[in-house]
Amino acid sequence: MAEMVKKATRESFGEAVTLAAESNSDIIVLDADLAAATKTSIFKKKYPERFIDCGIAESNMVGVSAGLATCGKIPFCATFAMFAAGRAFEQIRNSVAYPHLNVKIVGSHAGISVGEDGATHQCCEDIGLMRTVPNMVIINPADHYEMIEAVKAAAETKEPVYLRLGRLAVESFNDPDAGYKFELGKGITLHEGNDITVVATGLCVSEALKACKSLEAEGVNVRLINIHTIKPLDKDIIIKAAKETGKIITVEEHNVIGGLGDAVCSVLAENHPVPVRKIGVEDRFGYSGPAKELLEIFGLCESNIKKVIKEELNK
Repeated sequence: MAEMVKKATRESFGEAVTLAAESNSDIIVLDADLAAATKTSIFKKKYPERFIDCGIAESNMVGVSAGLATCGKIPFCATFAMFAAGRAFEQIRNSVAYPHLNVKIVGSHAGISVGEDGATHQCCEDIGLMRTVPNMVIINPADHYEMIEAVKAAAETKEPVYLRLGRLAVESFNDPDAGYKFELGKGITLHEGNDITVVATGLCVSEALKACKSLEAEGVNVRLINIHTIKPLDKDIIIKAAKETGKIITVEEHNVIGGLGDAVCSVLAENHPVPVRKIGVEDRFGYSGPAKELLEIFGLCESNIKKVIKEELNK
């Protein structure tokens, strides 16, 4: 059994990209004056000659990454999600996705759990923005081991990738020694059940898993699906769950507009319409506060997920 660790996925990313670079000399890491926060400092320490600090110039960093990709390199360019998806959107669209270049955009400190940094840094729109960009793959790992595998997959694929990182430490639940397997574009059923389905992504997966296990003790059997790849979305696993359980709840640390919930609704509306209830940030800005308290206030926690599941089952 693999060691269960409590670690922020931003830290796991720093370790994973450094590990991947050992066997792939084409990997280069760029940062926008935030190496200590994004944990690209781990890579910088081992491979200083393959690390570029572009300063507080995120749009330029994406342009530099595009140029490196045309020369056969695999650039991972990292900054806060707000600055990656927001400030550098035009360069991501026109300089990376349009020419279909092999650039990995790393959006760290995503979501409400950025905490005390407040609304200006709590990016809950990045998945929605990246979903609208053609050719873009979106990966939102849920724990340490999933991030390790996600970085490997991102480095191997030739597609442009948006990789979402979190600031808050989360306990790992995936176990590579017990058969855990990461496959780009494929969802994973973490908990079996036929009463209702919960589809979660990123940091919210662990909270949803706690809720499912707690409800199981009460005789409620919830199916939990972990969607680590939001684009391309695993349509088959979602349609199958809709047919077998009849109701879907989505959970994400993102605006309920444009994120995982909307992606799931689009799939079901076209293939097998069932009721869908979205748990996420209800089209509002966040505010400064301790990360765990904010997650509870915004309903992205075990207790609220349990509450919503019971409400939907009782309808």
